Amino acid sequence: MKFTREVKTGILAVSAIALLIFGYSFLKGKNLLENDRTFYAIYDNVEGLIPSSPVTINGLVVGKVVSIDFANSQGSLVVEFNVDSEFEFSRNSLAKVYGGGLIGGKSLAIIPKYEKGLEAKDQDTLPGRVEEGLLELVNDRLTPLQEKLEVAIVSADSVLTSVNGILSPKTQDNINSLVSDLSVTVSNFKGASGSLKNILSGNEEKLNRTFTNLDEMSTDLNQFTNNLSKVDVDKLATDVETVLNNINATVSKLDQGTIGKLIKDDKLYDNLERTTKQLELLLEDLRLNPKRYVHISVFGKKSEPYEQPADSIN
Repeated sequence: MKFTREVKTGILAVSAIALLIFGYSFLKGKNLLENDRTFYAIYDNVEGLIPSSPVTINGLVVGKVVSIDFANSQGSLVVEFNVDSEFEFSRNSLAKVYGGGLIGGKSLAIIPKYEKGLEAKDQDTLPGRVEEGLLELVNDRLTPLQEKLEVAIVSADSVLTSVNGILSPKTQDNINSLVSDLSVTVSNFKGASGSLKNILSGNEEKLNRTFTNLDEMSTDLNQFTNNLSKVDVDKLATDVETVLNNINATVSKLDQGTIGKLIKDDKLYDNLERTTKQLELLLEDLRLNPKRYVHISVFGKKSEPYEQPADSIN
């Protein structure tokens, strides 16, 4: 069968138009040859989400974003996307925009819900939600930090201005002198530390012996304490109390008997003192005047009369 030139031109034109429509739809992310479902979701802001962004369910890519357009005069956005999977989910499933890193763009994920009788159909509108991406989170965290940093910088500038006003040339010289003295002190301390280190190194053996002795003393003291804790304190106190009672009884008997009377009798003390004095005088006189008490006559000679010596105590 032979076609005329006009028929060939018409067929060519129709084929070109069909190819153009198919290519345009394919570039928009919609394959006319596939039997997929189209859904919609409305957002206030979808910054970073673009047509042909992937649509996932539990991390599996099941479609693409077809288009993004204004939904009303308030600026809300409607996102059209298709799902080429036959996976069933409820029309109440959430269409969440997520991601948005430093390099990659955002994606759209369907958080499926499984409710019988409410299966999502083609052209249904799912509830939408936007999850903050990395840049939004960083921006939210950095904004308060930036404000605090600005306030801190202003405060620091004020403090530095005040310090510059306070620090006169004389004060600055004093501070420099203080820093110099501090440096000298640190150097001296370093030298003293070195000397102390040398002393400790030279007497390390003695120090070890001293600590050993202290440890032995601590052990002995601990043993003594343990032995002391075993002593029957109550019995010891009872024995001491008994001894004291016996001593008190003995002292009481002595006080009531002859010894007590002798101790308390002042006349006896005076008599003893007088007797002692007289005995002392007698012994002294016997030493100085023996002739007064002893008479020895060998040939019957008459004793000479007593002469009182010059050193007699009378």
